[in-house]
Amino acid sequence: MNFTNPLVYGVPCFLGLILLELSYSKHRKDEKSKKLYNWKDLTASLTMGIGSAVLAPVAKTIAFILVFSITYEIFNPEIDGIRTNIMGWKSFGYAWYVWILCQLADDFSYYWFHRQNHNVRFLWAAHIVHHSSDNFNLGTAVRNGWFTIFYKPFFYMWIPAIGFPPEMLVVCLGIEALWQFQLHSVYIPKMGFIEKFMNTHTMHQVHHAQNLEYMDKNHGGFLNIFDKMFGTWKELDETIDIKYGVSHPPNSYNPLVILTHEYRDIWNDMKKSKNWYHKFMYAFGAPGWSHDGSTLTIKQQQKLGLKTKKPEKQSALV
Repeated sequence: MNFTNPLVYGVPCFLGLILLELSYSKHRKDEKSKKLYNWKDLTASLTMGIGSAVLAPVAKTIAFILVFSITYEIFNPEIDGIRTNIMGWKSFGYAWYVWILCQLADDFSYYWFHRQNHNVRFLWAAHIVHHSSDNFNLGTAVRNGWFTIFYKPFFYMWIPAIGFPPEMLVVCLGIEALWQFQLHSVYIPKMGFIEKFMNTHTMHQVHHAQNLEYMDKNHGGFLNIFDKMFGTWKELDETIDIKYGVSHPPNSYNPLVILTHEYRDIWNDMKKSKNWYHKFMYAFGAPGWSHDGSTLTIKQQQKLGLKTKKPEKQSALV
């Protein structure tokens, strides 16, 4: 069965909503709204968003054909004309409740994919692109790194392996991306009962903040249940003035600098020590790790209660 990725219809909606929010912000009288968009910053974000859209067909081929489909075929062979999982159960079909289960599985994988993007510096180097703007708006939502798409599918391989059709997973990934896009707005207030179980706009503001108490919080996709289960959930405190962005910014509007600056910093840090373990940790340890204590991880900073202006190589949110 063939399905269309929802993002095919989402992209023109993204551009329309960005234009709508931009116009709305410029016509409001408060200073925060007038400063919500920076033209150079928005141009950089849109450039990287267009680049991601160009790379999407390549990513879809890698994800769908080389990863999801092959995994599905290996773990769900046809036996007497019936596709059966190697564990013995019949592979899943397209019933409505299967779609819900697949979306839940997708959300669980998204949580761990997103969380590891903040915990492993080499992955953070790709993901920092999304957090590198000090503006929080719908334009920032399309400010995506070009390299995450090549390793993201591996966090989701288990879903087709247990029997969910690959095309179903691709649709769920598209739905997840649509939800994530619209979370990047400061104009949606707390949503009452929905806040109990959904990942909302105010929770995502926490995620994009570089305030020390907010860092590495709220990694969820649709739901906040996994953040609550695994200790990474944080509610927005409306009395706290949020500072968006990362503590180690690229300080440039050049898309190539934004895309690669953290890889350069990893390389420079690896040269600080001849010890191979240290080199490994600079690349694959938590952002901010150092062999001599000259920089600290977010967990170390939060434990010590530090509030320095440049905490270290970790961005604002997850």
